[in-house]
Parts: sequence; structure tokens; C-alpha cells
Amino acid sequence: MTIHTIRPSARASVMPKKLVSRDCGPAGCQVDWLTSSRLEADDDLEAFTDLSVDQGWGDGLPLIPPTESRVRAFLAENDRYPDEVIARMPDSSECTVEKIVINAVMAGAPAQSLELIIAAIEAIAEPDFELYGLNATTAPVYPGFVVNGPIREALNIPFGYGCAGGVATKAAAIGRTIRLIMRNIAGQVVGVTSQSTFGSPGRISGLLMGEWEERSPWAPLAERRAGIAGNAVTAFSVMGTMNVLDTTSTGALAFLEMIGKSVAYPGANCFSPSMEYSEMTVGINPIWAEIIAKEIPSVEDVQEILWGFAALPGEWLQSFHREQVESQGRIRSDGRIYVTPEPKDILLFVNGGLGGLHALGLHSFGSSLSQTKPMVPSVLA
Repeated sequence: MTIHTIRPSARASVMPKKLVSRDCGPAGCQVDWLTSSRLEADDDLEAFTDLSVDQGWGDGLPLIPPTESRVRAFLAENDRYPDEVIARMPDSSECTVEKIVINAVMAGAPAQSLELIIAAIEAIAEPDFELYGLNATTAPVYPGFVVNGPIREALNIPFGYGCAGGVATKAAAIGRTIRLIMRNIAGQVVGVTSQSTFGSPGRISGLLMGEWEERSPWAPLAERRAGIAGNAVTAFSVMGTMNVLDTTSTGALAFLEMIGKSVAYPGANCFSPSMEYSEMTVGINPIWAEIIAKEIPSVEDVQEILWGFAALPGEWLQSFHREQVESQGRIRSDGRIYVTPEPKDILLFVNGGLGGLHALGLHSFGSSLSQTKPMVPSVLA
């Protein structure tokens, strides 16, 4: 049973709507390209942050007031027009470049990050990413992103020590921009349109990290998934970060066994009858990746071995749970339920510090399928 046969991807994607005429740009023309409503507000950070919380725009952390001059300055450093529609959000609202830039300014993201943000929005707006479900669910899920290509260095996207959180870079502001877009354009309101029981710290700053391509024994994730060489971003749903510690294994099979058995636990969405299928994303630190690749050079073989360990005996589940999963055809002939339908549905990438010992487990929401998008070069004429 594969994800493809469970739910064929027959829904059409929304194509970005571009301007008919581009005879004038945002860098200095007389036409007022900005269409958002103006609001008289204090430029003081504290006052504006209080206002943003009262109005429902903010996340509780300080926000930079998106004044007209700041928004125009951000646009002027890019080759995009503000009324260009990048995607439609779950409530059918249009996500324009202008709206993206306003949220980016508030979050403190650098102007050079616009194309990365746009690629990320295009990825999560794909129908099979199931953004509506992510926004509305009782789960703590949120979009996570892995960045490939030279843009990692240009924007200082972390891919080494502390890459999943804690590194002092603008990556957190870029991730926060996407979270503000989820709130202000996609309409995610806690307790109203979002029923997340506990929420997650990731629903404030998101999860945006790079792949350490230079230390990976395999092709970059975007290249393996979509044939994209260079700057790209892969979006996936993530329920939170799970650390896998192994201080005793010394070989590839032992490492993979520890990772596989660790990510397979009964309460994960991938074993729930409410989700007929799921993906699984795993970050492997460069030390483990090097050891694994020496014994098992093919990443496809690594996925297959890892998949074989990432399973639960059907008898572990309570009877009602087991009966529902069995009715979905998910208990295999060996009596086990696997974390994903097939080995290919485990996404592997390399990042993290050089201390070894650890892997990063990123469990999926379930019905959300990962998407990979290229970054369009931003070149001003």
C-alpha cells in the first residue's frame, strides 16, 4: 500500500497570478502599488506590539511596525511586484507579495530572504500539503522547512550545531514570518480556527534549517526529491522535535535500529487510525551519516533498513485501535504496522553538530505530504 494509491493527487494547484503590465516597479514609480489599509499607529515597539496583540496580528513577541517606508524599502531590494499573488490560503484569501512583505517586516526578516519565504509559501499552499488540516487540527503540528543550496550561507541558515533552534541568526525571523502569515493571511486563530490542544513553541518561530550538504554522503534532499540542484526548500509537517540518543552503537545497522525503534511509538499520528498514511522526516548528524554511508552507500538502502526497524507489532495496540488499523490494511503479513507506507516515505537529510550520538526525529501530521520548491533568483534589472 502506497501513499499514491491511498490518495491520488488529483487536485489542481493554484498558479501564481502575475501582473499584466510591469511598466513601473516598486523602486521608484509614481503609482501607489500598495493596496493594504493604512492605520495610524505609534512607531514605538512596545506600543505597536501591544496594538498587534489587541488587533490579533501578533504572536506576543515584539514586532517591528510595518510602516510604508519599511515595506517599500524591503520591496525595493527585490524583483517582485506587491500585487503579485503567490498562493491562495485555506480560506481562499490571496497571499500577495505585499502581504508577505508586511509580515516579514514585522518579524524582522531580512529583505534578501523574500524568495526563500515565497518558495516556502508556494510549498505549503500545494493542495497535498493539506494546510487547512494543519491549521485547524487538535494536534500541535506546524510546517517545517529544510533549505538546500548556496542560499544557506547567504542567509546564514543554520545546518550545524543547534540548527533546530537556539542559533542566533535571522533564520528564526524568517520562520516567524511564515508563522505570522499563517495567522494573518491563512487565518489560524487559536481556539477559533485552530483547535490545537497544547500548541507548540514551533507555532511561534517555526522550524527552518539547512542541510549540511558538504558533509552529506548523499545528494541533497531537494535533488533527491525533485531533481532540483541549487537553492530550494522542502516543506513538511512536523509535530515537534524528537531527539534520539545512542551512546553505545558502533555500526550502521545499530544506529539505524536505534533511530527506527525510537521513532515508532503507539501515540504517534503515523500509527493512528485517524490517519491512513504518514511520512517521517529524520535528520542524521554528519558523524553518523559518514559511518552509515561507509557500510551502506545507497540512501535508498538506508531508508529501507530504517523503515524495517520503524514498526510496531500489531499486538501492542489496544484491541479497538488494532481493529481499526487492520481494517485499513495497515497490518502487514508479518503482523507489524510500519511508520510509513513505504521506505521512500522516510525523508532523510544530514545536519546537526559534529558531536555525534544524536539523530532528529520529526513526526508528520499524517495526511500532509511534503513538498519541494525551487527558489527563483531575485535579480533587479
